[in-house]
Amino acid sequence: MIVSTLGFPRIGPRRELKHSLERYWAGEIDQAALQEDALALRAAAWARQHGLGVTHLPSNDFSLYDHVLDTAAMVGAIPERYGWDGGPVGLDTYFALARGTAGLPALEMTKWFDTNYHYLVPELAPDQEFTLATTKPLDEYLEAKSLGFQTRPVLLGPVTFLLLAKSSNGHSDGIRMLAGLLPVYAELLRRLEAAGADWVQIDEPCLVLDLDDRARSAFRLAYAALAEASAVKLLLTTYFGALGANLDTTLELPVAGLHLDLARAPGQLADVLEKAPAELALSLGIIDGRNVWRTDLTAALTRLEPVLQKRGDEGLMLGPSCSLLPVPVDLAIETGIDDELRSWLAFAIQKIEELAILGRGLTDGREAVAEELARSDAAAAARRSSPRIHSDAGTARLKAVTPEQTKRPNPYPVRREAQQATLALPSLPTTTIGSLPQTAEIRSARAAFTSGKATVEEYESFLRNETEHAVRWQEEIGLDVLVHGEFERNDMVQYFAEQLDGYAFTQAGWVQSYGSRCVRPPIILGDISRPKPMTVAWASYAQSLTDRPMKGMLTGPVTMLQWSFVRDDLPRETVCRQLALALRDEVRDLEAAGIRVIQIDEPALREGLPLRAADRPDYLAWAVECFRLASSGVADETQIHTHMCYSDFNDIIEAIGALDADVISVESARSHMELLDAFETYHYPNQIGPGVYDIHSPRVPTAEEMRDLILEAAKRIPANQLWVNPDCGLKTRSWYEVKPAVANLVEAAAEARTQLA
Repeated sequence: MIVSTLGFPRIGPRRELKHSLERYWAGEIDQAALQEDALALRAAAWARQHGLGVTHLPSNDFSLYDHVLDTAAMVGAIPERYGWDGGPVGLDTYFALARGTAGLPALEMTKWFDTNYHYLVPELAPDQEFTLATTKPLDEYLEAKSLGFQTRPVLLGPVTFLLLAKSSNGHSDGIRMLAGLLPVYAELLRRLEAAGADWVQIDEPCLVLDLDDRARSAFRLAYAALAEASAVKLLLTTYFGALGANLDTTLELPVAGLHLDLARAPGQLADVLEKAPAELALSLGIIDGRNVWRTDLTAALTRLEPVLQKRGDEGLMLGPSCSLLPVPVDLAIETGIDDELRSWLAFAIQKIEELAILGRGLTDGREAVAEELARSDAAAAARRSSPRIHSDAGTARLKAVTPEQTKRPNPYPVRREAQQATLALPSLPTTTIGSLPQTAEIRSARAAFTSGKATVEEYESFLRNETEHAVRWQEEIGLDVLVHGEFERNDMVQYFAEQLDGYAFTQAGWVQSYGSRCVRPPIILGDISRPKPMTVAWASYAQSLTDRPMKGMLTGPVTMLQWSFVRDDLPRETVCRQLALALRDEVRDLEAAGIRVIQIDEPALREGLPLRAADRPDYLAWAVECFRLASSGVADETQIHTHMCYSDFNDIIEAIGALDADVISVESARSHMELLDAFETYHYPNQIGPGVYDIHSPRVPTAEEMRDLILEAAKRIPANQLWVNPDCGLKTRSWYEVKPAVANLVEAAAEARTQLA
């Protein structure tokens, strides 16, 4: 029985890749040392997986920043402005694409399907020519081979690559470039075959999207060409959903194997078994690669045994539903999780162990894994009956929610007049998104407090000083609506989760968000409730320091849901409503404390959108309802803001309007306001702050550059509806970048007011 992993977490068990990258960017190590660290991580991952029984090891699943960017570099899709000379793509060019330089913005970044992983959007010239500019997949295959590991190289498929790309003229029609791209893939496959590769995994997750006939034809053309170019066996890998209407097209493709996501789309297995040719190997993604809950092994075997009887073991592979990139590396290094919760969880290493158990159970019979099945059964039963899971009071409160609780007392025009009378803001009001730089001193103070080396009084005194300095700086440069800086917060989800009942936490449960940025998602294990106020004290203290409006800052219910590992025994919308009720209480307490501007961030609203259009109305209905349930219990004078990250807003523009937030801020600097195209045809009724400062890039934009972006935004949105703000929170940037950049932002707003008056 072939056991595979599709992909392994890149960052290392203790975020070794993050630390190495940041040392390299800081000039503390050179390229050779960075590559040596990367090799050590790859070698350790291959050895660990092999030792656990993986028979198809992945290679080229590692990346120094992003696998889509790796593919763009591989095929020579480097925009002209980066000065690439056509030779091998070096690290300087690679990281300029990823992070930008002092004079050059980075590539646009957006979410990888419906996950919280960010990929760099390939940018293709209208006359794009492709070439095999890097041989990373071949190099890493040979690297593994030299270490004694036969691997299955992983490639992002050509059609998905083009569907995810954008043209430099702002359009997205990469399919027309397929004929020019295929020779590059063909050449790479020939080289891999010559080097000894027998299987190549080629990821085409776009096959789970709604595709038109042109896209389906592109898949037929692509795989006919690749099958002709090389005899290497291709495993066509799909994940994050069902093939649905694309099933027949997929089964026509001349590939040796097909991977199915049976965690997200278990129902597709029956159709595939009915239609798939006997010679097509099936890779069954039976283990959930996106969540941390232990698999019910008995139930999984019960599903798999009839497939084995029908297809035989030679035509079957077992794997996770998708790459294990979305989950932490190893539960064994966790020290703070209690034994009961530990027995319910599985990280990447434990998921591989589960796959090996299932493989033995299918090959040798259930008796061979009887002890493992008994432990799995006991854990599942204990979780179902644990008092940590359900709350009668929470269930009763959910049932008592009324439609009136999801509506503001008056429509926006009435609220805007009341808010202007209260806040007295100028045109093009300026603000930031919430967080300010989390310096080494702040992290050190937090670590000292957490470890008991500093008292509560010492830590809070330090935080009050940081907050006051931030308020005085914002007053000095002339921001209109201030923030307190969030210096007391570790993460925009974890901070709130730690104060809510129903959550659990890890110490080493890190996953990659983008590049060196890692997050540690909390775990929702039971019903959610708020025992006491979470942010009121710090917001009130900050407001007491200034006469200017101070924003209260909260993370919204959909984002709390999306950026956590969510319990799998309740519908997601039920969990989201529990979160919304807890946040509603916090919003009302902030208002009662005199906070008149409250921002409820929902950067994950678009991320959670189902990949199929037919599933979207239901999701948007409950997601919007949850935001409104959290935000609607306040008076007209209280201004509700929300913030969203890189997204294609065309798909959700009406839902954004339905949120009925008084002000929405969106990331749009990297796309040069292209994301506002959706607002040209949809008349957005409330106010909007399109980001004019790309905080994901280590560069300081000039006032002139930001002024021009404001003026560009004013071509799409009436100036009296515009706010001026950065793209996102500033916690990951340093003060020496933030201070001049935000001062330039205030200057840009002043210049734009004059020009638009």
